[in-house]
Amino acid sequence: MTDQIAFALVVAAVAAAVILAVLSNRLSQRLRIPAPAFFLVAAALLALALPPVAESGRQLDEKVVSIALAFILFDGGMHIGWRRFRGSAAPILWLGIAGTAVTAAAVALAAHLLLGLDLTASLLLGAALSPTDPAVVFSVLGRKEIGGRTGTILEGESGANDPVGIAIMAALLAATGTGWGAVGSGVLEFLLQLGIGAVVGIIGGLGLRLLLSRLTLPSESLASVFAIAAAGLLYGLGTAAHGSGFLAVFIAGILIGDLHAPYKTEITRFTSGIASLAEIVAFAVLGLTIRLDVVLRPEVLVPGLAIAAILSFIIRPVLVGALSLPLRIRWGERAFLLWAGLKGAVPILLGLLIVSADVPGAQTLYGIVFVVVLFSVVVQGGLVPLLARALRVPMREVEARPWSLDVRFADRPTGLERHTVESGSAADGATVGDLFPDELARVALASRDGRSLPVRSGTRLRSGDVVLTDIDDGHDITDLFTPRE
Repeated sequence: MTDQIAFALVVAAVAAAVILAVLSNRLSQRLRIPAPAFFLVAAALLALALPPVAESGRQLDEKVVSIALAFILFDGGMHIGWRRFRGSAAPILWLGIAGTAVTAAAVALAAHLLLGLDLTASLLLGAALSPTDPAVVFSVLGRKEIGGRTGTILEGESGANDPVGIAIMAALLAATGTGWGAVGSGVLEFLLQLGIGAVVGIIGGLGLRLLLSRLTLPSESLASVFAIAAAGLLYGLGTAAHGSGFLAVFIAGILIGDLHAPYKTEITRFTSGIASLAEIVAFAVLGLTIRLDVVLRPEVLVPGLAIAAILSFIIRPVLVGALSLPLRIRWGERAFLLWAGLKGAVPILLGLLIVSADVPGAQTLYGIVFVVVLFSVVVQGGLVPLLARALRVPMREVEARPWSLDVRFADRPTGLERHTVESGSAADGATVGDLFPDELARVALASRDGRSLPVRSGTRLRSGDVVLTDIDDGHDITDLFTPRE
């Protein structure tokens, strides 16, 4: 077999794997098990037939997954946007930072006292299992989208605690000494990671806002490539400056999320597609690094299930739940928020960093992380839709809309704005006449479930409706469509 034929077969095999991964989303919707679980398990099974990943291979996997995660966080930040983030910034930052730290400390304490791990190994395990994953949650929900502040807080917390968890791990691995001395020497590294990452993200995000709003490129394709390349640039600059490149891209995504700019719709679609592909790549690559023969050993499987149970039924609902008490949300939504903090790709990536750091017992720790993630995705994730209905969490069905009728303008249309009615907003349940009695704004078009709505004074809007408004200059009506505090 020639090298050219071998290369062609590899390309065909990878493409076929991606196609199967994409099609598995239909199976995921039926079984209510997140599609990433299929990618992870399938890759781990395939790894049984392959030789163990060498050190150079692990380093390459870390780089690939890190880039994939950067694109996922950038898209996640864009999905939240500045307006939604601003309304829930306090709970997002509180849970994203304090909640992650409490989770890491509690898991470390449980591992040290119950499993007998030494303090350094316990701290590393706690750091690895502290972040949550929003992509897994919304994969479970399928076409349902969480409404109100609960969805924003869940997405924002998951996006914020990924950089925090990674920064904690980086600080521990970079720290000198052992035990609590390692914690003390790692505090400065942790603060630098977050501080530098935040500065790069804010400056880069504001610069990207300016460029996207002022720079009109020849086509939407170039604009989309420009945006995703800017995300890569910010990740690289943030990391090179010894900061959190992940936090930098997440903040930048938030700052441009609801920006009105040329080709913004196309940019959003392109980044979402890149993020979906990145998710497939991340879980598949991480799955190939797993040795199921190690995971299924009693000394790995039993501690993994024990930590998973403690994390799911004690640490998250009780300790993080105590931190959530100041949040002004219903108790049902609070319970859902605490249960839906699922684990995903980031804990496995952090476990891989432990292996690469040649920590004693690293393979055992990595196997425990894999067991916890799989438990969280399958068991916790499988119960998310049932609990959402039982706890009456506001949700709306997101209808697939494969067809579009596009109207494009050479210049930015003055006064025209597109809004989605969110659950709990002033527009939710209001009539058009009640919403705009002074005619400072008018609803030009409205659609529900992909179908046009007649626009009259008595037309009553509801959560999920998409409206195109024509407003007078100098007026901002965005708050009418976002949830009340």
